[in-house]
Amino acid sequence: MRKFTAFLAGLVFGFGLLLGGMTNPAKVLAFLDVAGVWDPSLALVMAGAIAVAAAPLNWARTRKQSLLGAPMQLPVKRTLDARLIGGSLVFGVGWGIAGFCPGPAVTLLSTGRWQVLVFVVAMLVGMYLFAKLERRRGA
Repeated sequence: MRKFTAFLAGLVFGFGLLLGGMTNPAKVLAFLDVAGVWDPSLALVMAGAIAVAAAPLNWARTRKQSLLGAPMQLPVKRTLDARLIGGSLVFGVGWGIAGFCPGPAVTLLSTGRWQVLVFVVAMLVGMYLFAKLERRRGA
């Protein structure tokens, strides 16, 4: 049941990305081009997503288990540090260069576009390197 629920949530998430235009790199780059011809429509998509997620997240904070009995795994760290800021900058720069972020890129894998494949491979290599560095760091 958990795998089916995860699949269904991923399907809804992917459909939402498609419907909201988050899978269109030109639209994403136009959103990030605040000094040029700025397209604010993705800000509305993000605001809508935050509004929809706010109530369930607040409810989840009061629970020890999910509706399916899995333990809640919400972030507990509340401080900003150099690693968080650096990772956010790398993510933002990658998003700005490619016009993709991880969710839309995975959604677009089925299109067969070589740019998406290159992005996903680079993302997986980055995740691998991060995990390797974390093991060396002892975290």
